[in-house]
Amino acid sequence: MLFDLRGRGRRRTVQVIYLGLAVLMFGGLVLFGVGAGNGFGGLLNAFTGNGSSGAARQYVSQQEKNAAKLTVQQPSNPQAWAALAQARADDAGQGSNYNVNTGNYTAAGQKVAAAAGQAWQRYLQLEPHPNSDLARVMALRIYAPLLDYNHEAQAWEIVTAANPTVFTYYEYLAAAAYQAGQTRKGDLAAAKAISLAPKVQQLTVRQQLQQAKKAATQSSTSTATTPATTSTAG
Repeated sequence: MLFDLRGRGRRRTVQVIYLGLAVLMFGGLVLFGVGAGNGFGGLLNAFTGNGSSGAARQYVSQQEKNAAKLTVQQPSNPQAWAALAQARADDAGQGSNYNVNTGNYTAAGQKVAAAAGQAWQRYLQLEPHPNSDLARVMALRIYAPLLDYNHEAQAWEIVTAANPTVFTYYEYLAAAAYQAGQTRKGDLAAAKAISLAPKVQQLTVRQQLQQAKKAATQSSTSTATTPATTSTAG
């Protein structure tokens, strides 16, 4: 991997800033799957009316069952775990698992998403060269919505290793790393993103990432300095 994986931190208070930065950075490429060149589709494709159709839900459910069965039959097969992670990621955006009004997973959806993350981690243990397209799905559909920034940064690191000239991927890595409290990794990714960005965009990229770092730092400081509430009942 390009960067050291250390630190922890999940800051709800800066989630809006982080997601806003994400939308600005990826636009049509990620959200709608334009030019993605893979079979996973865009982020929004997982959270549309398509996921509400009975046929779609039944198909996804069957895919998950098939993948889960295969992991039992072949527990050391990394592709079986990859298929299970993908199926669960799809399932998390289906029907009652996703609330289109709040734009996030329901309690049931969070459980499915967490299970997808578990399958993905098992896949990583078995596969020395993980699929970068699936890593992007895990980062966007699973770890970012769950505010699991440590694992999100890990996933973006896989993506950047496979796509070393795409500056937007480094932006995502930097933003996730800052949220996770992994400042050094965030700074390295930010510097890479700025160096790869077109000159006309470099100032904007720099400002966005500075804002992301500042927001994450302020949130961390605020959490650390908040005094604990003590009981006076006696």
